Amino acid sequence: MQGVENYDHLSLGCLKFQTPNAYVVAVADPGMQNKKDSVMTTSGQRSLAEQLNGIDEIECITPDLNGVPRGKVMTAAGFLEGRRLQMARGVLLQCIMGGYPAARFYGSDDSDLALVADAAHIYRLPWSDEPRALAICDAVELTGGSSGLSTRGLLKAVIARYAALGLAPVVATELEFFVFAPNTDAHQPFLPPVGKDGRREDGGSAFSVSSNNGLRPFFNEVYRCMEALGLPRDTFMHEMGVSQFEINLLHGDPLLLADQTLLFKHLLKEVALKHGLTVVCMAKPLAHTPGSSMHIHQSVVDIDNGRNVFSDAEGKATPTFYHFIAGQQACMADFTALFAPNVNSYQRLCHPYASPNNACWSEDNRAAGLRIPASAPVARRVENRLPGADTNPYLAIAASLAAGLHGIEQQLVPTAAIQGEFEVPEHLSLPCTLHAALERLKRSELARELFGNEFIEGYIATKTMELNSFFDEITPWERRVLAAQA
Repeated sequence: MQGVENYDHLSLGCLKFQTPNAYVVAVADPGMQNKKDSVMTTSGQRSLAEQLNGIDEIECITPDLNGVPRGKVMTAAGFLEGRRLQMARGVLLQCIMGGYPAARFYGSDDSDLALVADAAHIYRLPWSDEPRALAICDAVELTGGSSGLSTRGLLKAVIARYAALGLAPVVATELEFFVFAPNTDAHQPFLPPVGKDGRREDGGSAFSVSSNNGLRPFFNEVYRCMEALGLPRDTFMHEMGVSQFEINLLHGDPLLLADQTLLFKHLLKEVALKHGLTVVCMAKPLAHTPGSSMHIHQSVVDIDNGRNVFSDAEGKATPTFYHFIAGQQACMADFTALFAPNVNSYQRLCHPYASPNNACWSEDNRAAGLRIPASAPVARRVENRLPGADTNPYLAIAASLAAGLHGIEQQLVPTAAIQGEFEVPEHLSLPCTLHAALERLKRSELARELFGNEFIEGYIATKTMELNSFFDEITPWERRVLAAQA
């Protein structure tokens, strides 16, 4: 819901993030990974062997189409020896139920990809009882080059396109999530945990700082784990929903923010298990309650001097700023299935509690899909409010930034800004079901141009499988209402 408060501290071309015992430096440049970003201590570069001292196993993961971490567990000894780790290409298109689309979408032979660890993203897992590490990897073709099915690779390609123009995007994510009591029966609704007063929260706790919900020990461990992993948190708050919370991650390099968002979601679920809780990042887990978003705040800086190109020397909005907005408007309908990837995503968008399903833009109006938060000129940015917490952060950030770049390259002009209450013009309305969104994506030549035919066809195939699986289910509403009347 809330904007990223300290975006006003937007830094320059080199984005630096401090961890408890190290500095992770991400240079805003397309060859960021090729320049061997590293984890540095005050005494110089730590060797990988030192980082992994006492570690027996390493989880080598890469995000699949849904943003689910997939991969293999490797011995630390094998990892240090540089043994090549391979995984079937089809895994990147694995559907949320566990199946796969037809083999033609990932290669009839289902050949292997190599998982290549990013040296800047190897972490000791602070929640693990046994010494264990995690490495975020790129999915690379054995012939070289990023796989066209890798969403991490797609994001890196978008960043490289900005760099070719002398630009570097800067983003921040706001992730909302629910904390529930364990739910052992999927037919029953989620319930908030029992609080210190022996009761369950029943709403009305937005922005509360009370510890009455009994979740303080859980969040204390979340904070300790974030610190140990070097995840810099900005603000944290209780959101509008029952037992719903939001965390804002500090702005920075888009790839780094996607990695941090992936790692944070993984952290949440693991720590919740230790505390006998369930963390849910569904877009809409409860009826009559606001859903969970992953708003993306976006600005663009000049690589040479770090200046925010959305503001001129006098602090006024630039043509580039308006081109970026126009690109978002032009692409949002085509890309809705990338921002709202599940059937449940549209439950959030079609029952809007500050979750607009439109491509309108406005100065500080949460009813608009594209909001310009109040800020100093140095932090002028565009907030994309469409993505849900269930989205793949790599894909959502890639799609949003690619849309903005399309507007810059084509010098598109946005519609007039809206204010107050408004009716959404038909040409700025967005698909309101997954089926409609997939049909729009099928027809999008722009999506195929930006992300490749292989990925778009594979994405549609997997999401169609998921949609068909949903239609095989009969809901309690249908049994309760239609059976009695139809």
